[in-house]
Amino acid sequence: MASTLVLGSTGMTGTHILSTLLSLPSSRVSSITTVSRRPPQIPSTANTATSPKVITHVEKDTTKWESLVDGSSGSEGAESTSPSTPPQILFSALATTRGAAGSFDKQYALEHDLNIALAKAARSHASSPTSTYVLISAGSASADSRIGYTRMKGEIERDILALDFPHTVILRPGLIGGRREESRPAEAAGRWVADGLGWISGGRLKDFWTQDADVIGRAAVRAGLRAQRGELEGKATMLYGRDILELGRHPLTEEERGL
Repeated sequence: MASTLVLGSTGMTGTHILSTLLSLPSSRVSSITTVSRRPPQIPSTANTATSPKVITHVEKDTTKWESLVDGSSGSEGAESTSPSTPPQILFSALATTRGAAGSFDKQYALEHDLNIALAKAARSHASSPTSTYVLISAGSASADSRIGYTRMKGEIERDILALDFPHTVILRPGLIGGRREESRPAEAAGRWVADGLGWISGGRLKDFWTQDADVIGRAAVRAGLRAQRGELEGKATMLYGRDILELGRHPLTEEERGL
């Protein structure tokens, strides 16, 4: 039974991480905490006696998020459903675009700086430090890249690994399939091509370079729970496209859900 925290719970991939966690009984996941600038979508099916406890903190000022994560203060000022539970597993799908942020520097501040600050806060939680960290990164991530986006993703990975969580899982998907609320024309064109290739190849060519957000969400949850149980070798696990498909293609089984 694990307590969890989801960052980026209102984004495309984070929404699927949240819904996957909510599909599990409280005997598997005791609580799910979210910290976000707007309320996440909570499926009506989650309002059952067997579902995990859901704790939401809605705070538009991201400078206040660290205190919500590390337990150093209460949730004053935030729209919160109840006090936070120390998370054993942190899932981060926290990301934005340069267009939505306004500039690359602002995108970097949210994606890199805020991710690292919140990871540090979880690692040093006042009562119970987080032991498993799961990051949604990118297939192109490289701290040595000359391309700003891929370098940023690589630097996030590098700095998360430097925090030395007992268990770290990094997912590196290719293009992420699904419907986004924010416009990403280049990605949309890539997904359109991938969908076409998938149609003519029975899915094989699409699988080579794109993974759907629901698949990534299930893979993240499966990997995080396995890491927390000590079922993954080593302290750090990297999951690429094929690994993500193998872990996330199929819905959770009754055995996984403890039924």
